[in-house]
Amino acid sequence: MPEPLALYVHWPFCVSKCPYCDFNSHVREAVDQAAWRAALLTDLRHEAALLPDRPVSSIFFGGGTPSLMPPETVAAVIAAADAAWGLADDCEITLEANPNSVEVANFADLAAAGVNRVSIGVQSFDPQVLEFLGRAHSGDEARRAIAAAQAHFARVSFDLIYARPGQSLAAWEAELGAALAFGTGHLSLYQLTIEPGTRFATLAAKGDLVIPDGDAAADLFDATQAITRAAGLPRYEVSNHARPGEESRHNLTYWRYGDYAGVGPGAHGRRLGQATERHRKPENFIAAVGRNGHGLKVETDLPGRERATEAMLMGLRLTEGIDLARVEGRSGLERAAFVDADAVARLAGQGLLVQDGDRLAVTEDGILLLDSILAEVVRTAQAG
Repeated sequence: MPEPLALYVHWPFCVSKCPYCDFNSHVREAVDQAAWRAALLTDLRHEAALLPDRPVSSIFFGGGTPSLMPPETVAAVIAAADAAWGLADDCEITLEANPNSVEVANFADLAAAGVNRVSIGVQSFDPQVLEFLGRAHSGDEARRAIAAAQAHFARVSFDLIYARPGQSLAAWEAELGAALAFGTGHLSLYQLTIEPGTRFATLAAKGDLVIPDGDAAADLFDATQAITRAAGLPRYEVSNHARPGEESRHNLTYWRYGDYAGVGPGAHGRRLGQATERHRKPENFIAAVGRNGHGLKVETDLPGRERATEAMLMGLRLTEGIDLARVEGRSGLERAAFVDADAVARLAGQGLLVQDGDRLAVTEDGILLLDSILAEVVRTAQAG
């Protein structure tokens, strides 16, 4: 049986742009919903023709703010995916949402459209922090959104951002404890990072924004692991925590280096050894679909070494680690071409890696050093 496929659908529109965000999001006064529905369906059918006979195991509506999508558009995309590929019986269909009341009002209709999992961009419940992060919702709206989501969807996740300027360990422990009390099966917990091109990057360059240093951030990370593990939501990826069985199946496809189709503005995909990318600007995407029958901007054959590098960089983020035999199969290379065995042995001796047959994983002691470990272990495409 062919390996299942994941489908990513990008909705590029937001009400406003957050100062830390480097995602492909755009603010527009008006959106022609009928035109956008037609464009997404056309783009989807183009991918389906290139990836036949692959049942879809997950669909992820990301953004932007996909909870601003009309539920009938969501339903149409799901129906088109089912018609083109067929959906697995337990297909996970996730939609990202903000806690604003106008979006929460759509939850019942989105559930009726087929969405069975939501990921809510809460980020914080503190009004001052929400203002600092440029969020358009209140703490009370976030709490109501989580409760509403739990009433309508089988699975609920929400995001928090920590390691913020001036945040103490005790304050974060209290905030995380309150978040866990909602009882959702999944949490995404991200340390604040300064992304190039964002308003926060400008402030940081002026010295007007200072985030916790490495030691303080490490203490916050360690506390996060202890608290979530005790609550039954251990980390399964660098920033993602779940009850066993409630991991994001869609994101696991990325991290396990499976094939996924990406449709919509700026969407990336990996299919049959190719990397795909759509036009980012909404107007350019719409024009490309009208002109070519798809929104593709780039379609590149990935050499085996590059596929192996990508698989290693993604897979070692997971607590489960990576299956080196699978990487060999996906890249067509022997593992000696993409893994430095001497570095693995040295780091394993230091307790930073563990290898068991084909399985290679970063340990709890090593995860904070992940970037350094990857640099040593992975023989990258650039390294020849």
